[in-house]
Amino acid sequence: MTDTTTQAAPFAPIHDPSVRGFASDNYAGIHPEVLAALVAANGGHQVAYGEDVYTARLTDVLAEVFGTAAQVYPVFNGTGANVLALQACTPRWGSVLTTTSAHIHVDEAAAPERVGGLKVNVVDTPDGKLTPELIRAYPARVGDEHFAQVGVVSITNSTEIGTVYTPTEIRAIADVVHDMGWVLHLDGSRLSNAAAALGVELRELTTDAGVDILSLGGTKIGAMLAEAVVVLSPDRVTGATFLRKQSMQLASKMRFVSAQLLALFEGDLWRRNAEHANAMARRLAEGVAGVEGLTLPHEVEANAVFPILARESSERLMESFRFYFWDERTGQVRWMCSWDTTEGDVDAFVEAVRAELSR
Repeated sequence: MTDTTTQAAPFAPIHDPSVRGFASDNYAGIHPEVLAALVAANGGHQVAYGEDVYTARLTDVLAEVFGTAAQVYPVFNGTGANVLALQACTPRWGSVLTTTSAHIHVDEAAAPERVGGLKVNVVDTPDGKLTPELIRAYPARVGDEHFAQVGVVSITNSTEIGTVYTPTEIRAIADVVHDMGWVLHLDGSRLSNAAAALGVELRELTTDAGVDILSLGGTKIGAMLAEAVVVLSPDRVTGATFLRKQSMQLASKMRFVSAQLLALFEGDLWRRNAEHANAMARRLAEGVAGVEGLTLPHEVEANAVFPILARESSERLMESFRFYFWDERTGQVRWMCSWDTTEGDVDAFVEAVRAELSR
C-alpha cells in the first residue's frame, strides 16, 4: 500500500511576508489561530457538504451569539453570501433598496442582478448610511406592476466609507422596513469592526436590532475564505438551503470553512482582531491629522481612513505603499488597516505621507 502521508519538502514563500500595505484588509494573511484550526480539522475523514462535526458545532456557537432561531449557512466569499442572502428574502419579481456606495451596487459586478436576478435600487446618502427618512421618501411605487417591487432593504455595517450604524439606528430602520412588509438584510463583511468600535456584542447590531438575515464576514478579520449567511428570522426568509447549492456556494469539504469561523467566533478572536485593526486606523488618522495638503472629511469610526490629497502625491506614495483611489474627482483615497497591521507599518506610512506632502 502506498503511504500517502509522507512529508514533502516545506513550501517556501515566494513573497516578502514583512511587506504590508493599506489597500484592503483582504490583503492580510490567515490569523495563526485560524490556521491552527484548519490544521486541527484536517485529520481523517468527515462527512461532506456540511454534515460534519465542525459545521454542527458552528451552528451551536452562532446560535449562542445570535439567538436560538439562527440558521447558519457557511459559504466561500462575501459576494456569494450577499447574493444568496438577497435571493432568500426577495420574491422573483422583487428588488432590493440600498445606498449608492453599497458593495452590492458598486463592487460586485452586478452579481445580485446577473446571478440573483434582482433589481438593485439605490439612494444617495452623505455618509453611506440609510435612515428611516430616506427609506420612507423612496418612491417604491408599491403595487405598480411596471416597477420591480422592493422586497428587501440592505445596509452595511461598518459601511463602505467606514461609518458605523448603532443598534438604535438599525432598530429604527428595521421598524420602517417591517412596517412596509419588507425584509432587512445586513452586509456584515466588517460587522466585527463595527461591534468592536461601539463596544457591543454582535447580537446587539443584528438580532436584537431587527435584522432578518446577515452576511457574516470572516475573511477580512483573519480567515482564509470563510463567510456565512445567518438567517435570523426564519419566518421571513426561506429557501437558503437550496439557494446555496444553486448559487455555487455549497462547499463539499465544509468542515474547513466552518473551522475557520469557529476559530473566530467561538471565543473573542473576532473582537481582538477587529479592535486591533480599528486602533491602527485611528493611529494612522491621528498621525496625518493637520498635515498641510491633506484633509480628513470625517472621523475614523472603524478600520478605514478616507483622506483627500493631491493625486500626484498619492501616485508617488503608491510606488511604495499599495492603496486605492476612492473618488477620482476629489483625490480621495482609502487606507485600510487589518488584523496584522503593526504600529511600525503605520508609523512608516505616516512618515512617508508627511515627507511627500512637505515636498
